[in-house]
Amino acid sequence: MMHTLKTVFLKEVIDNFRDRRTLMSALLLGPIFGPVLFAFVINLSVRQSLSDASLPLDLPVIGAGHAPNLLRYLESNNIRIVEAPATRDEAVRAVLEGRHDVVVVIPETIASDLAGMQPARIEVITDEASRTAERESRRAIRALAAYSQEIAGLRLVARGVSPTVMQPFNIDLVDVSTPSGRSAMLLGMLSYFFMFALLSGGMNLAIDTTAGERERGSLEPLLCLPVTRDHLIIGKILAACLFMAMSLTLSLTAFSVVLRFLPLQQLGMTPNFGPMAVVTAFLLLIPFALLGAALMTMVASFTRSYKEAQTWLTIVILTPTLPILVVSILMLRPSTGLMFIPSLSQHLLLVELIRNEPLQMLDVAVSVSGTLALGVLVTWICARLYRREGLLG
Repeated sequence: MMHTLKTVFLKEVIDNFRDRRTLMSALLLGPIFGPVLFAFVINLSVRQSLSDASLPLDLPVIGAGHAPNLLRYLESNNIRIVEAPATRDEAVRAVLEGRHDVVVVIPETIASDLAGMQPARIEVITDEASRTAERESRRAIRALAAYSQEIAGLRLVARGVSPTVMQPFNIDLVDVSTPSGRSAMLLGMLSYFFMFALLSGGMNLAIDTTAGERERGSLEPLLCLPVTRDHLIIGKILAACLFMAMSLTLSLTAFSVVLRFLPLQQLGMTPNFGPMAVVTAFLLLIPFALLGAALMTMVASFTRSYKEAQTWLTIVILTPTLPILVVSILMLRPSTGLMFIPSLSQHLLLVELIRNEPLQMLDVAVSVSGTLALGVLVTWICARLYRREGLLG
C-alpha cells in the first residue's frame, strides 16, 4: 500500500513540477505577491499618517483679520494660514471641486460675541467623503476646540473661579497592552493571506488531477492500472498537500522579511514574527492542508472541465475566510469550543502568537487534532466518491 501511494504521489509531484507556468503562478503569485502588496499598502498608509501629523497644515481662513489671537494660536499648533477664497460660497465650491480640503470661516461678529460672553460661530467647510479632507478637518477642529477651552479657562479665572471646577474627574488611561499586542490589531489579517497562499498552492494540482485528466482523456487509462482508486485519490491529495506546504512556507518567510521594513516601531508596535514564530505558525496552519486538499479534490472531481473546476474552487478558497471575518467583527477571544472550527482556530492561535502571548496547549491540541480528523474524514469521503461509475463522465 505504501509503495503504491508513494508511486502515485511522486508521479503527481513530478508532473506538477513540469508545468512551470502553473507552478510559478501557484508558488509565487499568492505567497510572494500578497506579502509585497501588504507591505506596500501598510508602509504607505503608516508613513502618510506620520508625515501628516508632523507637517504643517495649510489652512485657508476667511475673515482672518477678525481674530488675530486665534490665528496666532493656530500657527503655534503647526497650522499655516494661507490665502482663502473671497466668500463663503466660493469656499464651498473650492472644497467641492477639490481645490481646498478644508476652509475655516470666521464671522465679523466674533470679537463682539466673545466680549459679550456669547458663543462665537466658526464654520469649518470640508468634504468628509474625502479621506484627506476628513483628516485635515479633524486636525483643524481639534486646534479650534483647544483654543475654545483656553478661553473658557481664562473666563473662569477672571471671575475668581478655578478652571478645575469644570473638571470634576481626572481620567487617566492605563494602557496595559504590549507592543506585540498592539501589532496584532494591524497584523491580525495575516491569516487571510496565509490561508489563501495555503489553498492556492494546491488548487491547480487538485484541478489537474481530476477535472484536468478527465478533460484530456487520461483519467480512464489511469483507472485501468492495477492500482485501487483509493490509493490514486489519496496519493493525489498528498501531492496537493506538499505544494500547499511549500506555498505556506514561502508566504510565511516572505511576511517575516517584509515586516522588518514596515515602520511599525514608530507606532509603538513590535510584531512577534521572528524565525521561531514562523516555525510555530507553520505547525499551527499546516493541519489545514489535508482538509483543504481533500475538499478541493472532492469538489473538482464533480466538475466537467478545467474552467468549471476553477470557478467552483475559487468559492472553496474563499469559504475558510468567512469564520475569520465573523470572529473579527465580533472580536471573540480564543476558547476551547472555537478550536473545533477549522480555519477559525488557526486564525485565533495565530493572533495569539503575534501578540506574543503563551499558547494554551489544550487549544493547540484541539485545533490540530480536530482539523486533522476532519481532513481525514473528507479524504475518506473523497475516496468513496472516487469509486463511483460516473467519475469518467
